[in-house]
Amino acid sequence: MHFTRAIVRPPGRNFASGLTSAADGPPQFDAALLQHRRYCEALRACGVEITRLEADPLYPDGTFVEDAAIVTARGAILTRPGAPTRSGETDSVGRTLRAFYPDLLKIDAPGTVDGGDVCEADGHFIIGVSARTNERGANQLREHLEGMGYSTGVVDIRGSETLLHLKTGIAYLGDGVWVGCREIERELEALGGFNIRELISVAATESYAANCVRVNESVLVPAGYPRITQALDLKGLHPLPLEMSEFKKMDGGLSCLSLRF
Repeated sequence: MHFTRAIVRPPGRNFASGLTSAADGPPQFDAALLQHRRYCEALRACGVEITRLEADPLYPDGTFVEDAAIVTARGAILTRPGAPTRSGETDSVGRTLRAFYPDLLKIDAPGTVDGGDVCEADGHFIIGVSARTNERGANQLREHLEGMGYSTGVVDIRGSETLLHLKTGIAYLGDGVWVGCREIERELEALGGFNIRELISVAATESYAANCVRVNESVLVPAGYPRITQALDLKGLHPLPLEMSEFKKMDGGLSCLSLRF
């Protein structure tokens, strides 16, 4: 899919008050702002027009806008985030999305869905059931997506000790090429129903880099992970390393920081 637009929201001053299981210490606000600015510059360099939401002090996790909606070429779906403290994040995202998708669908209670649990691959959507996305939410999402003409599959990652979201461990880079941490490789291959031409395995020491993002002709990848960066480069995938240290401290990755469509 060729992306022309993205919605982003910079971190607010209370970013460090958000949810995290990481043990890397609190994020530094100025550094997070700089990293977010460079992320937006990278999107623009890839040919993407940015719509910028204002930071919302009510929602310190709000910079992770990907969790608030599922955006496709045929329609958009507002999610219902699994963490109660994030439930209001969808309001401003929804108001912005309606300029592009007037007929928004949504996930209703008691279903929950985080966008980080949804990975699209050439019209096939893999949905992760996790600590944030429950079975009822996953089933609602399947109905919405299949109603748009997409195919779907579900994988349960609740047994994982390291995967907060499905896309913590996998990324689809187009043309049948996947990046995946070893913890989820077997589940990915067992699902079937979509093209796995090549699977680039991410070493445990570089597992954070499994959350990389194909944006048109480039792949955004976290800086500081030379093995996966080299593997992408050797395959002609044009890796674009970006510093993500402050977002990693808050369990966030590259895909989390934008809604791309």
